[in-house]
Amino acid sequence: MKEHALDALVVSSLANIRYLTGFSGSNALAVVTAGKAFLITDSRYALQSAEEVRGFRRIIGRRGLLGDAAARGALRGCRTAGFESDSLTYAQYRSLRKLFSGVRFKPAPGIVEALARIKDPQEVADIAEAAAISDRVFSGVLGLLRPGMTEREIASEISRLNVGLGSESDAFDIIVASGPRGALPHARPTDRRIRKGDFVLLDFGSTIRGYCSDMTRTLAVGNAPRRLREAYRAVREANESAVAAARGGMKARDLDAVARGSIRRSGFGRYFVHSLGHGIGLRVHESPRVSPLSREVMESGNVITIEPGIYIPGSGGVRIEDDVLLGPGGCRILTKSPRELIVL
Repeated sequence: MKEHALDALVVSSLANIRYLTGFSGSNALAVVTAGKAFLITDSRYALQSAEEVRGFRRIIGRRGLLGDAAARGALRGCRTAGFESDSLTYAQYRSLRKLFSGVRFKPAPGIVEALARIKDPQEVADIAEAAAISDRVFSGVLGLLRPGMTEREIASEISRLNVGLGSESDAFDIIVASGPRGALPHARPTDRRIRKGDFVLLDFGSTIRGYCSDMTRTLAVGNAPRRLREAYRAVREANESAVAAARGGMKARDLDAVARGSIRRSGFGRYFVHSLGHGIGLRVHESPRVSPLSREVMESGNVITIEPGIYIPGSGGVRIEDDVLLGPGGCRILTKSPRELIVL
């Protein structure tokens, strides 16, 4: 906090609170000063917080999170405090100003996120375990998916397998996009039924101790159109090129350029409409962002996704997404599911 000229930091993001304290409940606030650290929650979480919280003094209150922080003097002696402007609401900010009238508050986003970028061995192990569950889910789906099933039915089976194989929950809302709907990168599952000749895009993730995996595979149901098979080949080549190039110390935009250049040379450049990837951890989308606009330098210990895609309106889409751990000389792939085109 010293480098940001802060006496304290008020942490409101639940993911950041979990990272700092271990607390996984749904109502909490953390306050960190030079000499004190508080976790404030309510009586519903008295037992849970006692089991989970480490290194923070717990406050179990009844006045609301900010009211309890004020009543216990969490910012006593502080002149300038930062707050997470990307998660604290305006109403909460007004309450901060009212309850702590002698404290100057200033936006301080990204402080905890910067600490969380580099994963320690236990965090890597948790993400790898989540990725292994996703691999097993995908294997299970291959034995279930058939023409006539709806996208919603497939998404339901993925969720059932996920929890049954040990995931705490789905890491995010599952994407199942079939046929022409595959051209929608973030399509929600519908009642559309799978047909022969469809490409089916599956994007899902698992969680272990809060840490996420994020994997996409695209399947063919029967003989798919030639152009989609060519698109698949282009995406796979882009994925492999980016995985081979990825390493700590590399500019994120340079890694994006590796995959984007590969797809452009294949003739599908205008159909790659999103960034190459993003960091994952307690959030399924976190820093670093791997995009043409990024100014970040990736570091050894970052876990990122590599997910090139091609989306052709009226025809369908292809995405192959893997989770990788960056090291100084390359990367370790955490998702092991096949990348060659599987035809059911």
